[in-house]
Amino acid sequence: MKNTVTIPFAIQTADMFYKRFKGLMFRKEPIQEEGLWIVPCNSVHMFFMSFPIDVVLLNKQKEVIRLVHSLKPWRATKPDNSVYSVLELPVGTIEGLGIRIGDRLEF
Repeated sequence: MKNTVTIPFAIQTADMFYKRFKGLMFRKEPIQEEGLWIVPCNSVHMFFMSFPIDVVLLNKQKEVIRLVHSLKPWRATKPDNSVYSVLELPVGTIEGLGIRIGDRLEF
């Protein structure tokens, strides 16, 4: 059964080239109770990151296509043409909110 999951954090939108490119790079402290929605985007890299994040890959309807728990620095996700945007969240958010593939996110 598909659920709607509301993200209870402030979500910033990265919808311009520079904001999408920079993302969370160069931040020293892990994000807490915040997230970054990168749109359009079908993969992410963790180069120049100093902390892991949870990554939720979404289609145009904000339905979850894929989940990556605790993506570590200097790693990347594979590009996926079915993915329209990516939501970067603090580690543990996917599990804590019970986000599953097929869920629709609201933020």
